[in-house]
Amino acid sequence: MRQLLFAANWKMHIGPDEARAYMKAFRARYHRREDREVWFFPPAVSVEATAQATRDRGDLLVGTQDIYWEPKGAFTGAVSAPLALQAGARASLIGHSERRHVFGETDDDTRRKVGAALAAGLLPVVCVGETLVERDAGHTLAVVVRQLAAALGGLDGAALARVVVAYEPVWAIGTGRNATPQDAAAVHREIRGWLERRGTPPHAARVLYGGSVSAKNAAALLTEQELDGVLVGGASLDPEGWAQLVQTDAA
Repeated sequence: MRQLLFAANWKMHIGPDEARAYMKAFRARYHRREDREVWFFPPAVSVEATAQATRDRGDLLVGTQDIYWEPKGAFTGAVSAPLALQAGARASLIGHSERRHVFGETDDDTRRKVGAALAAGLLPVVCVGETLVERDAGHTLAVVVRQLAAALGGLDGAALARVVVAYEPVWAIGTGRNATPQDAAAVHREIRGWLERRGTPPHAARVLYGGSVSAKNAAALLTEQELDGVLVGGASLDPEGWAQLVQTDAA
């Protein structure tokens, strides 16, 4: 059975008290379904509150939006993978386009963060995707493969099986534009092939689509079998709307 993954990236929204209220409202409207999981990526200050509100639900998982690659030390403002784990995180976004393009993170930074996540027992959700300039130049696949190789090239099949990849075209994030389901599927197919050629067991690779996903386009996107789920930003901030979106079935 195809199991879908719906991931909510709250970005810099929803503090601890708001997170507790959010989860209460969400859980009242969404009950476990065997064909899907729901992951939440709150800001660091809300990870523990969100994790506590989901600890009795195996289908709900909490992650952190970013980690630093050192396990501890004099790195003011940074959160390590072991600290995130202590707060209740079980996964981490790594290489999100906003980390790359707003904060200047490099491909090498993503590699070190993936290693730190795996070493601590966190599931890395590695984000890859091209800018509009790169897309218009026909470089989408080259950019995505470069980012995959940089972040994951040194891992064996067992480690790769623990990684989720999120394809998020930079030009589609927060713009209201998104890749067509067919365009997204073509990139996902390339990502899946890259992972499997490097030892990821068949059917173990999970590839999500992120980029202005909403209740209006989720069903059409999920019709494509290459998409294992979605990574959602703004449309995940309202618990009632998110509860509706995560119950989407393929069109």
